[in-house]
Amino acid sequence: MTNNTLQVLSGDIGGTKTRMAIFDVAGTKLRSVIESTYPSGDYASLNDIIEDFLNAGDTRPDAACFGIAGPVRDNTVDVTNLPWQISAAEIAARFGLRRVALLNDLEANAWGLRALDNKDFRILNAGVENPAGNAAIIAAGTGLGEAGLYRDGDRWRPFATEGGHSDFSPGSELEIELLRFLMARYGHVSWERLVSGPGLVNIHDFLVRYRKHPVANWLRDDMLANDPAAAISRAGQSGRDAICVEALELFVHLYGVEAGNLALKMMASGGVYLGGGIAPKILEQLENGAFMAAFRAKGRMQDLLEQMPVRVVLNDRTALYGPAVFAGNVQVQT
Repeated sequence: MTNNTLQVLSGDIGGTKTRMAIFDVAGTKLRSVIESTYPSGDYASLNDIIEDFLNAGDTRPDAACFGIAGPVRDNTVDVTNLPWQISAAEIAARFGLRRVALLNDLEANAWGLRALDNKDFRILNAGVENPAGNAAIIAAGTGLGEAGLYRDGDRWRPFATEGGHSDFSPGSELEIELLRFLMARYGHVSWERLVSGPGLVNIHDFLVRYRKHPVANWLRDDMLANDPAAAISRAGQSGRDAICVEALELFVHLYGVEAGNLALKMMASGGVYLGGGIAPKILEQLENGAFMAAFRAKGRMQDLLEQMPVRVVLNDRTALYGPAVFAGNVQVQT
């Protein structure tokens, strides 16, 4: 390592899996030293995963930073989809680290954009990028994450939001019925209840009842044996099941609607990014025009939305890069 290089323990903490890496960080340039993936549900805490990971190597990092699904307050977080409470101070004390930081997972994704190349993106709308403008990132996966990036005069500075938990607003008679269906199921209906993997399942469940269309045995078996959202997506993309086709179309439409909402709220003239695990798997559906039609359908603001660049993030390591970039470029204090 050079004198300008920082060795960082970086983590992407998810409800299903936790990815850990040690990077040598020089600005936005990252060199991977060691990486591993762990099933989150097999561990009682993040500290147990960190211990296993560090014991597997022969290096001790200078700093640590983790991207976690959930609101970060005072450098602590209750993980949304795991029974974990994570404390930066506790991690620092247990592992002898002077610098530890916790980031919301979408804020971490936003920091990771700096480490990507042009090949890591698929353009949905070229638009007219404003280098001085704000940007936004929205990511459908296990949940729905949203973050903003404001321009500080020199570069983008990401910040976290919990916008995915804001109220869903229907835009058609069908969507009004969808809202009623989900209100009976959940009470409060957020955008995450629709634009996420579980959200696709919710949409499918609604359409099965609304269309009075029984689930085929082969599809039911696939949904029981595997991830049900992935099963619905496969059946929708192949055209094998009409309800799955409609469910995926409605999912893409609603993804576009909420991405446009976020773009307006952030005044994202610098661009809108689609992160998360779902978007790269449904590129054909995102590129057929329906997503962008929903994105720009904002009445008097349509011309503004048409000017905003929209890109899909193809690199699934962005959320692992982000904490390392943050730790290497921001003064991290526990």
